[in-house]
Amino acid sequence: MQHLEWKPNRSSSVALYKQIEKYIKDKIINGEWTVGTKIPSQRVLAETFGVNRSTVVTALDELTALGLIEGKTGGGTKVINNTWNLLVSNHPPDWNSYVKAGSYQPNLPAIQDINEAEFRPNIIRLGTGELSPELLPYKKMQDVFQRLPNRMASLGYEEPKGDLFLRQQLTEHLKKIGINASPASILIVSGALQALQLISIGLLNRGSNILLEKPSYLYSVQVFQSAGMRLYGVPMDETGLQTSLIKKYKKQYNASLLYTIPSFHNPAGVLLTEEKRKQLMAICEQESLPIIEDDVYRDLWIDSPPPNPLKKEDKNGMVLYLGSMSKTISPGLRIGWIVGPEAVIERLADIKMQTDYGSSSLSQWAAAEWFSSGLYDEHMCYIREQLKIRRNATVRSLEKHFTDIATWNFPKGGFYVWVHLTPSLSIRELFEKALKEGILLNPGNLYDRDAIQYLRISYAYAPLSDIEDAIARLAIIANK
Repeated sequence: MQHLEWKPNRSSSVALYKQIEKYIKDKIINGEWTVGTKIPSQRVLAETFGVNRSTVVTALDELTALGLIEGKTGGGTKVINNTWNLLVSNHPPDWNSYVKAGSYQPNLPAIQDINEAEFRPNIIRLGTGELSPELLPYKKMQDVFQRLPNRMASLGYEEPKGDLFLRQQLTEHLKKIGINASPASILIVSGALQALQLISIGLLNRGSNILLEKPSYLYSVQVFQSAGMRLYGVPMDETGLQTSLIKKYKKQYNASLLYTIPSFHNPAGVLLTEEKRKQLMAICEQESLPIIEDDVYRDLWIDSPPPNPLKKEDKNGMVLYLGSMSKTISPGLRIGWIVGPEAVIERLADIKMQTDYGSSSLSQWAAAEWFSSGLYDEHMCYIREQLKIRRNATVRSLEKHFTDIATWNFPKGGFYVWVHLTPSLSIRELFEKALKEGILLNPGNLYDRDAIQYLRISYAYAPLSDIEDAIARLAIIANK
């Protein structure tokens, strides 16, 4: 059950417990909370509604007496079907059984907690992997959309691979980083995550094994796991993936492909060196191991451009290259791309047409305008300047407050500082204590179950003053 947005009206003449009782009763009678739905705990309801726990207990007692809910020791409180008006009707479907039967796995509980907490008022999102609202190009986006009527030939669907003009612009954009890709080898998708989902259901068998860095963002989402696949992490060091282990892991796990984030890794912030990129390509070619190169952070370099993408050296069509505008322009635009062999792109385009009939035409036109007008490159210069200021200030704050309790990397781009806490403490406890103080963390074990002493700290999202304040307060919490 997601976050409850409703709160009782304290200025009403109706008692608070009666308002709560009516709210829950309406949820049940209207079919929003079906039979079997688990009600949040008394503590959670009291915190959510901003009332004393005794007020919640009184409301729940009334609902129990009405036969709408039932509490069991150890099993929590659930909606039941013991009221007269429900008994005289046909037995309603048990939607809980349908929910549990779905093939797509739910988010990790901690991810669900984070997704819910992100939208609480006054929360400092210290781990969020997005550009700050302060850095999003609202004025330029308005200008872009004002220009669109000049090219708006239709409000219908685009062709399966996406708007041709956008793919032509991406062909030119990719040339700047050494990738030669014709429009026919590019598929427009609704962000890099959709690209991964299309690959998981369109190119791989259930039971396939995937190699990836350890830690990795891919552990925090269920895209491959829900398709019946297993993930096996290859260790990293300060220069990125330990390429010398790829052959061993490929053989040990009979891996079908390798997923990698070589530029400004999520969450570790590491930049794979040029030497290792060459080693990785040579080993994967020797082992006939296809590669997914997730390069969504490439343009977010701070100190100097990263080495050439793996795709530049791909002469055998081994690399599926992923890019996106979500990290650079706007997550709300929902535009990304896959570059690969034409046969693969056509297969994935066919599946995309079956799932959503193509990404938003308006978003594609806007994306094309960003590239064709030169606004994209202009905007990225500004973003790099701002990220440098934010990174340096964040690291200074860590040096001031965390030197005695943690170590961390110094990222050369991207969004993240990967912080290793040296005292032995419960990350879950730290997460909950910080949340009570209005600080939202991204624990390291979301990205590697063994990273129980790590935090992913983002310098990209929260206001800089909030980041500095949160780091200072977090150090106090960690030292208690």
